[in-house]
Amino acid sequence: MVYALKSPTVDTTDEPLDEGWWQSVLADEERLFSMQRARVESFAPSEQPKAPPLNLPAAVETKPAPPAVDWAYAETVYKQDQVVTLLVTGYNRGGLLVEGHNLAGFVPYSHLVDMTCQTDNEREQFLATYVGRDLSLKVIECVAAEGRIVFSERAARAGAGRRAQLFSHLRPGVITSGEVTNITDFGVFVDLGGVEGLIHISELSWGRVIHPAHIVQIGQRLEVQVLDILPERCRIALSLKRLQPNPWETVHLRYAIGDIVPATITTVASYGIFARLDEGLEGLVHATQIPENALPLRETFKEGQRINVRILALDAARQRLGLSLKLDGK
Repeated sequence: MVYALKSPTVDTTDEPLDEGWWQSVLADEERLFSMQRARVESFAPSEQPKAPPLNLPAAVETKPAPPAVDWAYAETVYKQDQVVTLLVTGYNRGGLLVEGHNLAGFVPYSHLVDMTCQTDNEREQFLATYVGRDLSLKVIECVAAEGRIVFSERAARAGAGRRAQLFSHLRPGVITSGEVTNITDFGVFVDLGGVEGLIHISELSWGRVIHPAHIVQIGQRLEVQVLDILPERCRIALSLKRLQPNPWETVHLRYAIGDIVPATITTVASYGIFARLDEGLEGLVHATQIPENALPLRETFKEGQRINVRILALDAARQRLGLSLKLDGK
């Protein structure tokens, strides 16, 4: 793992992350784990494979009594970044149930070393093969008040104590690299070699991001910048976009009101179309700025279509770009 201080090309004028930003990110992440936890606790019939593979253990048919957990021991395992071996006792589409040594919890599918399934059916059959096996795992979430322990096989690959070593090197401004392990609606999780960091959707691109999956892929290696760290919660905030200069800071040097420039349509909505300029800045062509002979919008325009637009408004402070398809200004 190579660490580097912030390079001169990286924007250094951004304000530090405030508590409100972190609360928003953590709330998004909490919703993800809440959904995963709900799947584990319910084990609804729809979550079970209709026809488990021959000679493979079937998924849990009824909700089992929760195993006893030694929470003091669980906290020790988490804080000391220990690797433990637990037995897989069940599964659903979200991941695996594991227990042993007075521990019990959940391993999300994205935290398994081998995760190459493309469909839900493939995933369920794949997860079924784990039942009855022992896995080497690390605790990545331990919340006694909520009765939640989340484990990771991927994190265990780094060995015991790796988390403390990483946190001793990582600090805001450092540039490092990692592998994308999970993509959600709100961002991208990146394995930095024993600890996962999160690139919030707002830190993926200087332009508008419809969904993180449009920017990165699972398994892809990324160079990222560390924005902030919460060691007590094992949280690392990362950025992809800040490795590049903020194009909004110099937008007035490259464009002027009235310029006609090429763009690519990214979204067609009822009220207009979004189009991205070649350098990544995205703006809105409101329906009032589209010739009547081009209506209705969804029948005339498609995502990925190349068009020419006229710049109507530039608001660098709010990162807003107003565009028009009326190239003659009428």
